[in-house]
Amino acid sequence: MGLEPDDGAPVTGAPAVWRFDAIGTTWEIETATPLASGARDAVSGTIDGFDRAWSRFRDDSLVRGLARRPRAVPAPADAQPMLDVLADVSDATGGAVNPLVGDSLEHLGYDAAYSLQDLGALPAPADWREVLTWDDGILELRRPATIDVGALGKGRLVDLVLRVVLDDESADARGHVVVDAGGDLAVRGAPQRIGLEHPFDRHRAVGVWEVTDAALCASATNRRAWPSAAGGGLHHVLDARTGAPVRTIAATWAVARDAMTADAVATALFFDGGPRLAHDRRVEWVRMTTDGRVEWSPGCRADLFT
Repeated sequence: MGLEPDDGAPVTGAPAVWRFDAIGTTWEIETATPLASGARDAVSGTIDGFDRAWSRFRDDSLVRGLARRPRAVPAPADAQPMLDVLADVSDATGGAVNPLVGDSLEHLGYDAAYSLQDLGALPAPADWREVLTWDDGILELRRPATIDVGALGKGRLVDLVLRVVLDDESADARGHVVVDAGGDLAVRGAPQRIGLEHPFDRHRAVGVWEVTDAALCASATNRRAWPSAAGGGLHHVLDARTGAPVRTIAATWAVARDAMTADAVATALFFDGGPRLAHDRRVEWVRMTTDGRVEWSPGCRADLFT
């Protein structure tokens, strides 16, 4: 994984923006003054450590090793926070979200080689809680399967990177921080107005959402999409019960106190049960159906162009 910084000098008085590529997306970290080299190194190390544990796309990752040889291993620090929430999302969506959906994604061609070769829908294991456990500091996979934490993993990583930036000794002087990982972002300090990209036209917006001291995460079926040999398009948002892409919801947006929660709810909103989960976790949301209707949570503060 390479982190390629944008070394251009910031305009005087303008925020400093560090851009780099990691985990398959472009990151932007905006601060009032440039991050010190030590803080940048800490951010890079945090991302690499997370990727080394949870990536389906690198051969040396923990989850790839477990898929080859199921066994019990010391649990990474993020295992319990992420898998606890994934279990709640699975319950809320009637099993439509499942952390063992990795093989289903790979069967449709969204694999480490990005083969994009559709081998047909493969349901994820419905008994995943018997296959995967994370108790007492031990992560155990009891039979071959591929863990995929994409339902909330990028949000979790945004939270970890934000913590690193805020822990930098000069953070108090920065005024504000924005950590943006390809559209999943966390904001601290000054408010940020964020456009909600229309899933059918990237040059349009569904609305604008002002976010302060919170996180906004989005998911859409036009991202990470590829053609199917059988006709029609495939994308990365699957119903784990069938192994097939969802066809009713086109895009979701969620605002929560932390990015992992926002990311989890943005995923859940593709399914029945998502709005209830959002209500229970006090998350505001917007979603667009594939026939162009826009829905939103009661009291949602987004400015929607409807």
